[in-house]
Amino acid sequence: MDEDEALARLIALAGTGVAGVPDAALLRAVVEEASELGARRALARLGLADEAARDDIGDLRQLLGAWRDAKKSVWAAVVDWAVRGMLALLVVGLAMKLGLPGLLK
Repeated sequence: MDEDEALARLIALAGTGVAGVPDAALLRAVVEEASELGARRALARLGLADEAARDDIGDLRQLLGAWRDAKKSVWAAVVDWAVRGMLALLVVGLAMKLGLPGLLK
């Protein structure tokens, strides 16, 4: 019996409840089967229904973590160089203001 057939049987069984109202355990079983079937279909559509999917997701998470670390490092380097450049310009400006370039000649 496949999942579609099991779900169809549970739904048919739910229709035979007392006074047309199914019991809570039967409704719970229907919901669990439907959600399991939906999750498997969604994973299959994404190409993640095989055995290697767990490893693939782990690899993707590691790759994303490395990308975030690299991006953070690049921004830190850019800010570092910008601060150093501004400080160098400030020192050159102070040297010009104080007449220190004449001492270098």
